[in-house]
Amino acid sequence: MASISNKKRAIAFIISFETGNRQIIENWVSEDYTPHYPDVRDGKDALLDYFDTLQKIDIIIDIRRAIEDGDYVTVHSEYSGPLVVFDVFKFEDGKIVEHWATGQESVQKTVNGHSMIDGPTEIYDLDKTSENKALIKEWEDVLINRDYGKIKNFFDDDNYVQHNPLFKDGLSGRRKGHIELGKQGMDMELNKNHLIIGEGNFVLSVNEGNWRGEHVFIF
Repeated sequence: MASISNKKRAIAFIISFETGNRQIIENWVSEDYTPHYPDVRDGKDALLDYFDTLQKIDIIIDIRRAIEDGDYVTVHSEYSGPLVVFDVFKFEDGKIVEHWATGQESVQKTVNGHSMIDGPTEIYDLDKTSENKALIKEWEDVLINRDYGKIKNFFDDDNYVQHNPLFKDGLSGRRKGHIELGKQGMDMELNKNHLIIGEGNFVLSVNEGNWRGEHVFIF
């Protein structure tokens, strides 16, 4: 019988919060589970307590994308609320040992006309995974080093679909958006890259920085 991929385990973990299937956590979460978000204490038992508490409310989860890279899996989804969420899992021996999560309230009316979660979902170009991850590493280095003159090198002119609700499509839309945010003292700064996860044509970058004067993690 074929083994279950870590990607499928991560998806099942998330969906269990909607279905109430406690056995998923019992089977696929390590006793030494470490969550990197404030709602849950360390350990599987603490996670199960949190899980039981959430069963008192109705949760609907729409999973849009999932990518697997070695021991890491990231899942991009929308929770009822609505809340757009990135979950990042680290696995050891088929069990979740660490979990990072970040969420943002979904903006229904965006300046670019796209939702925060629509767009392509198909994974392809698996042979280009390393190349694409290296490209994103270069991109993050440009942002962290504030070498903004090189940003244009990463785009095909204005052929750029934007899902940030505050920015219009295209590189020009990105520039204008940052200028407007800067005028309001709301621009974003990246200070450190922690993790890059990729599978084919999709890459997720996990960064540390500042937004509105607050220390944040930026996915």
